[in-house]
Amino acid sequence: MFSSSVQPGIVSLFSSTSSDPLALFSTHIDAQLPSDSFIHLLNDSKNEPAPAPPASLIEAAPTSGEGEGKGYELCQKVLHLQSPTIRKTYIRCPRDKRRGSLRLKHPWMHIQVRDMGREWSFEVGVVDRGGREGIIRCSTFQKSPRLTLSSPPLLHLPLSFPPPSPSKLTTWSTVALNLPSLLSHFTSTTLLQAAHRKSDEQGSGGTLPSGSYSHVSYVKVYATCRLRRIWFSETMTGSGQSAPWEFQLYAAE
Repeated sequence: MFSSSVQPGIVSLFSSTSSDPLALFSTHIDAQLPSDSFIHLLNDSKNEPAPAPPASLIEAAPTSGEGEGKGYELCQKVLHLQSPTIRKTYIRCPRDKRRGSLRLKHPWMHIQVRDMGREWSFEVGVVDRGGREGIIRCSTFQKSPRLTLSSPPLLHLPLSFPPPSPSKLTTWSTVALNLPSLLSHFTSTTLLQAAHRKSDEQGSGGTLPSGSYSHVSYVKVYATCRLRRIWFSETMTGSGQSAPWEFQLYAAE
């Protein structure tokens, strides 16, 4: 998808405040849950506009401490993903597998997300220089790292949001992943031994990504959360400096 494009130090894949935030993404919901499975753009601090009936917004995750209810939201348009069935409600880029691979070569992935008090997950496909693909999935319900010898192999990692605190200006968080460092976990002896004990597959280790990092193949974000931005960078903060001002989180006044 980006293989023929010049890739600058920072590439923004998703921005909720752009004119067409989901231009590069497909959306998927659970049709059997019309009131509780939907994807909707709204103002974070006002919860408006409301989704079309029968969809009904859940209440945000509780906060604590002095100043509760003040400064925890963003006075911006964000993407609300909601569903009790995580695997059926998500956005994906590229829009479908037939469109090929993202082929973004940046080693750092960043995602700005708000905790809504429900389980949440996201995943990214990574490819090594030998063309072997793996999936890195981060979930709030996962308790310890686990490797599944599927096709492609899946590395499932635990993820947790910071606890509520009166010193926090916002319940939004920026999650950053260094993809090359995580690629090495596909060949972790401990994880491989546990994976083989749970798998009947033989010789599947040959398909595990084991070389140096090459690029990202796709990104998928599941319910339930609010999403502001997804971007990739050459460094932790982007281009060796602090991230651009528009990437920063500003709470509502």
